[in-house]
Amino acid sequence: MSYAADTLARMALNTSAEAPLPVGEVSRLIGGWIDRLGAVWVEGQITQLSRRPGAGVVFMTLRDPSYDISVGVTCFRQVFDAVADVVSEGARVVVYAKPEWYAPRGQLSLRAVEIRPVGIGELLARLEQLKRTLGAEGLFALDRKKALPFLPHRVGLVCGRASAAERDVLEVARRRWPAVRFEVRNVAVQGVHAVAQVVQAVKELDELRDVDVIIVARGGGSVEDLLPFSDEQLVRAVSECRTPVVSAIGHEPDSPLLDLVADLRASTPTDAAKKVVPDVGEEMDRVRQLRDRALRTVRGLIDREERGLAHALARPSMEHPHRMVDQREDEVDALVARSRRVLGHLLDRADSELAHTRARVLSLSPAATLERGYAVLQRADGAVVRSPEEVTAGDELRARVAEGEFAVRVSE
Repeated sequence: MSYAADTLARMALNTSAEAPLPVGEVSRLIGGWIDRLGAVWVEGQITQLSRRPGAGVVFMTLRDPSYDISVGVTCFRQVFDAVADVVSEGARVVVYAKPEWYAPRGQLSLRAVEIRPVGIGELLARLEQLKRTLGAEGLFALDRKKALPFLPHRVGLVCGRASAAERDVLEVARRRWPAVRFEVRNVAVQGVHAVAQVVQAVKELDELRDVDVIIVARGGGSVEDLLPFSDEQLVRAVSECRTPVVSAIGHEPDSPLLDLVADLRASTPTDAAKKVVPDVGEEMDRVRQLRDRALRTVRGLIDREERGLAHALARPSMEHPHRMVDQREDEVDALVARSRRVLGHLLDRADSELAHTRARVLSLSPAATLERGYAVLQRADGAVVRSPEEVTAGDELRARVAEGEFAVRVSE
């Protein structure tokens, strides 16, 4: 433990509400601890830069956008002049500096002895690493993409104040659909305040229920100019939006991380307006084409049914519906006549057969025999006498002849 820290620890043990430690003493002790801290490498973004003519010291403010913390930096002019051609406000730099504590005001500052600009290659490498990290979390997954509404009632627009991107989006959208309404949020689109303002604007528009889609637009620029749109804080804010977000940053070759997390990527602000707002003329033409197509389809269907109906009506059964009945009537008459003839033939043949059978029966009948002069003798019990031995003298018999019967007596 350093002397200053040890002193602070002992002072903390010895202080109380009745014996407090003065603020100035606390500031002095903090300064003593910071003085013992060696030089460190610090990275940040230059937000303010002051180079007064003739002054031997340059003042700047170094800010960390991720935590919204700023610290003052001073350096000798020759230190800054070594990088003055490639470093300006908004640039990201790495500074080798000694922390200093100004006890009277309790303010921390850095005295830089070396300044290095963060190169494009290093920036791209960091962006690639951030891209892989966020991609592994699923922020760029296709199943997270939300569909854009066909006809948005109100469009949220985040862009620079009086910028060409704002003008292009508004003019193109209103030319395509004059009734479309916009909710515009003008923000800084580059520099140290860009991330915070864009994030706040996106969140405000996402909370408005009548905003159906949000466009984040900016014109072209260098990689450093477009860095705010690859910031992790902005990417996460867009991924949490319930409203579909369209990214329209830079030109076609530009690809900030916002393009990957957005629900739709437009190559330019003008392209964003075309993708978000339908063209009223094109839609009317499409409606007319669909209407004409539907009309042709219906007419074709009616014509086909009419031809089928005409073909059906042209059939003989439909053109002369009684002809079939007449034909069937003739067939029925012919069948009835035929059945009568067949039945007559059958009856005639049966009658003939019956006559022949009757003749044979009559010819074989005993009555026919009796008609030829024969008689049949029957005893009293009706039995026919066939032999003389069957009767005795004095028996009463009945004789049956062709014309009747009479009684006889056996004499011998």
